Parts: sequence; C-alpha cells; structure tokens
Amino acid sequence: MSALCPQTMLEQLLIHQPKDPIPFMIEHLHQNNDHVPKIVILGPPASGKTTIAMWLCKHLNSNLLTMENLVARGFSQVTAEARKHYQRVKTVPSRLLIKLIQDRLAEEDCVKQGWIMDSIPETREQALLIQTMGIAPRHVIVLNAPDTVLIERNMGKRIDPQTGEIYHTTFDWPPESEIQNRLVMPEGISELETARKLLEYHRNIVRILPSYPQILKVISADQPCVDVFYQALTYVQTSHRSNAPFTPRVLLFGPVGSGKSLQAALLAQKYGLVNVCCGQLLKEAVAGKTNFGEVIQPFFEKQIAVPDSIILKVLMERMDQQDCVQKGWVLHDFPRDLDQAHMLENVGYHPNRVFFLNVPFDSIIEQLTLRRTDPVTGERYHLMYKPPPTTEIQARLLQNPKDAEEQVKLKIDLFYRNSAELEEFYESAVTINGDQDPYTVFEYIESGIINPLPKNVP
Repeated sequence: MSALCPQTMLEQLLIHQPKDPIPFMIEHLHQNNDHVPKIVILGPPASGKTTIAMWLCKHLNSNLLTMENLVARGFSQVTAEARKHYQRVKTVPSRLLIKLIQDRLAEEDCVKQGWIMDSIPETREQALLIQTMGIAPRHVIVLNAPDTVLIERNMGKRIDPQTGEIYHTTFDWPPESEIQNRLVMPEGISELETARKLLEYHRNIVRILPSYPQILKVISADQPCVDVFYQALTYVQTSHRSNAPFTPRVLLFGPVGSGKSLQAALLAQKYGLVNVCCGQLLKEAVAGKTNFGEVIQPFFEKQIAVPDSIILKVLMERMDQQDCVQKGWVLHDFPRDLDQAHMLENVGYHPNRVFFLNVPFDSIIEQLTLRRTDPVTGERYHLMYKPPPTTEIQARLLQNPKDAEEQVKLKIDLFYRNSAELEEFYESAVTINGDQDPYTVFEYIESGIINPLPKNVP
C-alpha cells in the first residue's frame, strides 16, 4: 500500500463531517487513491481542452468525464432526466450534473484510476456545488488564447464519430484516408456561434477561477498542441508544495524613479530569479512582432494605455515558462491598481514576498527631472549627480519628454492614489525607505526574503 496523505484525510473529514469518523477513515484508507489523477481542464471553445484531456487520460490511464459521456452513461432515472435536457438544449441543470458526477466518481475505475473532467464546471454555481459535495480536484488547468485565434481554429474543427478524436483541417489532419473520409463537422462552430460561446465563457471563467486559487495552472493554447500537452503533463505530475515560500515570488511596488528596476536586477542576479518587467515584456512583444505584439502595437502608436486583459495575457505567457516556475520571479510595473491585483490573483500568481519602496516626492522630482541625454554620443547625464564634463556637451543635452516635471508628478500622484488599496490587499507587504543608498535598500529586501521583516522598516 502506498503512503497516504494525512492532510487529504483531514480535508475529507472537514468536508463530509461524518457522524462516526472511524469507519469513514477506514474506508478512506481502503480506497488508497490520494495520489490518483483528479484533474479539471477548462478553456474557451477551440482551445484544445478536449484533446489535451483525452491525451492525459491515455497517458495517465485515467477516466475522462465530459458532459456528453456522463449523460450517455447508465439508465438511472437521473441519467434519463439529464439526457432529455441535454438533447433539447445541449446542457444539463447543475443539480442533475452534480448527481451524475457523484455517481460516476463512486464507480471502481474512477476510485482506483482517478478522473479528468473536461469543461466541468461551466459556471460558478457548479464549481461551488462540486466543492460542497466534497469533490476536490488536485490540479486545475485553464487553457488560454486570443479570441481571433480561437474563432479561426474552430472553423476548421472536425470530429471522428467513431472515436471522438478531434482533428483540424489545417493543424492536425489525419494521414489515414479511412479516418479522413468519416470525419464530420460538429454543430455550432460558425463564426457567430463561436463568438457567442466565447462571450459566455469569458463571463463565467472569471467567477470560476477564485474557487481554485492554490491549484490553478494557466497555459497558453496559442502554441503547438504537443507543447501544451507536455506543459499540462508536467504540471499534473508534480505535487503541490506547502505554503512555505521555497521558491521566491517577489512583487516590487514603488513610484516612478524609486529604483524598482535596479532592485529587481540585483535580486535576479544574486538569487537566479527571473526578472519580469511588465513594460519591457510589452516592448519585446512589439519588437519581436509576436501575435501579442501585433495587438499591442496600435496602442503604442496612439500612445494610449494597453488594456489590462492584454497585459495579463502577455504576463501569463512569460510567467508560465519553466524558468519562472522552477527558479521563481521578481515582478515589477504590474499590478498598478487594485483591479489588476485581483486579476493577477485570480489567474493563480501569488507572490510570497511583497515590498513597497517609499520615496519622498521631492527626491523623485530631483532624480528624474534633472536627467539628460547627449544626442551625439548617447551618453546619459544627471545635472546634479553626473554633470557633463564640458559646457559644449551641456549645451546640446536633451531631456526625455517623460522626465518633464508635469509628467513625473502625474505618475507619482497616480501611484500614491492606488498604493493604499494595494497595501491593504497585500497585507503581509513590507514597506521600505527607498530614499537611501540602493545597496542598503537591497539589504533590507534581501533580509525580507530570507527572514520577513516587521511591517514598517525605517
């Protein structure tokens, strides 16, 4: 018998609260299934979630649960009622769906081999009902891709009616002519119908994600299916770590000119963390002419703010990469307000160290508004700390428009207007005096990573 997890048993006791806990625990031990797959895969239409779910089932020798096969299985009164609903409106009332899931998970193959739920839950109501019934997934995967990509992908979808395998006319066409000849176009994949389903999905998913804060993995589906599969497989084969911050996930806050970039670079250099600067990621996406870059470029050209949803997708693509997962990360320039902080939390990025760099208004004005650049050599100067060596050079120096006093004041004011809510949201955050030698500031941050400091540091 493999080692069983006392924490899982305790969770089940708390959820079910049996009148007689001893027989309950004995039954739990007999099941011996604390380590079998218990996976939920969610995603918008055409994100490839069904394909990934089927591949995972084959690889892990587990059982696939979909709305379709739950309704088609068995001949009970509940199944018959659910089948009538599904044949009529292609969905099942939540109370019936949960009963179908309960009955299916109690069967021997699911107990011994685990399960993978594809596209369930669809709503927050279903997510809460599933939790109330004590059904606890161990891993939740959410696939994500731009709507334009999903609509184009959906138009080419084809299904093998014999096996249920999904193919695509462009990306995944089967070589066997026998399979090609029997493929059929599924219903409801027109551009208008897909757009309607995407809108409904987006409305629901933001309310589902908070139900799985500690076990959530978001994977970009805008890449080859095999790559998506191996990222998903790697995730579901890893055990969740304890709440102890073994891998640093650091969030740096501070007004413009507070030295966030320098501190992030120092942390990345010393501890091998991945330096994730939100603004830099957006610039790199545009320069690299990536799919996201093409979406971002018009906002850059018009000099208007990039929407939060796009910024979050770019961040997710970077922070889901293996180096961020293994080494940890230091994030700055996002989130900038409470809404963005909630968005970051909802998609599963939880910092375990948060620092606010507090710098007086006058110090920032002095540091930024006196910066100058030599247009001939590209050399950078500061009129107080690093003045130009000759009057000739001084005469030709230029100021970046973003360093104009009015622009700097606007940015400082915006930061401090949002900082109170952010500090309240990240209640374990440490505030550090950033108006001192940068290496002194770094020592405070470093101490806060190794041994958390008191709330306020002088």
